[in-house]
Amino acid sequence: MDATFWALVGLIIFLGIVVYFKVPGMIAGQLDQRAEKIKDELEEARRLREEAQQLLAEYQRKRKEAEAEAAGIVDAAKREAKALAADAKVKTEEYVARRTAFAEQKIAQAERDAIAEVRGSAVEIAIEAARKVLGDKVDAAAAGKLFQDSIGAVKSKLN
Repeated sequence: MDATFWALVGLIIFLGIVVYFKVPGMIAGQLDQRAEKIKDELEEARRLREEAQQLLAEYQRKRKEAEAEAAGIVDAAKREAKALAADAKVKTEEYVARRTAFAEQKIAQAERDAIAEVRGSAVEIAIEAARKVLGDKVDAAAAGKLFQDSIGAVKSKLN
């Protein structure tokens, strides 16, 4: 009986004990649990990837919508700015036209006032000249008769 025989007997006893205590079943169970755990982790990873893809698609859609909305807002602002500029131009032209008309009215009134003043001055000068000429040529009796005639002429024109 040599050592090889005893090594074989020890190995058979060891394998018998391992089988008796169901170690291969426990190892297989542990491996199955490990495989199940890995399978669950892979499934979770796949589910998370799908969720991430859905979120990415949703965010891309929202970004496109936001870009479209921003473009719409910019377009609306440009249209409004053009409308405001056109309105301001029209109002400015109307204001200038009103101011020009007002200035022309003031100029016309100033011309009328100047003409009236010149006429008034001319009448005063003519009256003063006539008074001087008549004063030099007409005596008191003739002046009284002229005064009476003028009053009569004024009465007849007023009636």
